[in-house]
Amino acid sequence: MSETKNGLTYAEAGVDIDAGNALVDRIKPAAGRTNRPGVMAGLGGFGGLFDLKAAGYDDPVLVAATDGVGTKLRIAIDTGEVGGVGIDLVAMCVNDLVCQGAEPLFFLDYFATGALDVTRAAAVIEGIAAGCEGSGCALIGGETAEMPGMYEGADFDLAGFAVGAMERGTALPSGVTEGDVLLGLASDGVHSNGYSLVRRIVELSGLSWDAPSPFGEGSLGAALLTPTRLYVKPALAALRTGGVHGLAHITGGGITENLPRVLPGGLGARVDLSAWTLPPVFRWLAETGGVAEAELLKTFNAGIGMIVVASAEQAGTVRAALQDAGETVFDLGTVEAGEGVRYEGALL
Repeated sequence: MSETKNGLTYAEAGVDIDAGNALVDRIKPAAGRTNRPGVMAGLGGFGGLFDLKAAGYDDPVLVAATDGVGTKLRIAIDTGEVGGVGIDLVAMCVNDLVCQGAEPLFFLDYFATGALDVTRAAAVIEGIAAGCEGSGCALIGGETAEMPGMYEGADFDLAGFAVGAMERGTALPSGVTEGDVLLGLASDGVHSNGYSLVRRIVELSGLSWDAPSPFGEGSLGAALLTPTRLYVKPALAALRTGGVHGLAHITGGGITENLPRVLPGGLGARVDLSAWTLPPVFRWLAETGGVAEAELLKTFNAGIGMIVVASAEQAGTVRAALQDAGETVFDLGTVEAGEGVRYEGALL
């Protein structure tokens, strides 16, 4: 048998399996903190196991959602402040799940990069674990892909996958009718949509990411990396009142595109723009980029991250449940005959 000269290894091709193993060991404690009833196995297997009966369900319907963080990642990579995007990843998935009436049960992540930096990857995944803790779901698995030649330098990408459940017959939206009340929940900033426009506006402003924020404390980059708010626990508390007919997560498309998704044919919404004050970050984006009000409402959440459609009779109870869960609630308007969203008043 002839000797092979100059034999290559996987590590020499740019993939460090030992680094991947080190990452798994480092994130196990964070994943362990997300355990909840129903989890049957931790990280390390070929798949994650979950027992729906142990989670308390009798006749469950599963609901699944997947999402990413978008070009907000560019800011995180350029600033090196990557921990918060893990929370964004979870929030974008679980906030969608609860809009179907489902309780998020477990989460899986996909982290892809050209060369694995264990410390940076751990910061991202620990953020994912924090998002799972905040929404009551378990981080039961994921994939770290090291792909030299696909990603340059410090670049990486993220995808998230969440699975939830609800008892059969409890899906949302349900029972939305004319006269229902619209309750808006305050956002924590830009969340994770519209960042291609955000980055363009920052470029026009001439400011660097480490410049003082013109609309708040800290640096501009840090301010724009404020994580997406997790609405799961307050939304579930509101659902338990029995007065919720629908939930709309205000993501890409803003109020203009997302609220109609929970309204049946023949019904629209009246939204009073004077019901809340436009947060400073959105006013700065609008003024710096010359963004018209209609464009602002169709691109960003504009300060409202979730809208609850509540029965008129139980709106007070629903509002109290949301406030008790820590939400700032605005009375936005009502469901009315028609199509789409009809705005009253002015935001800018």
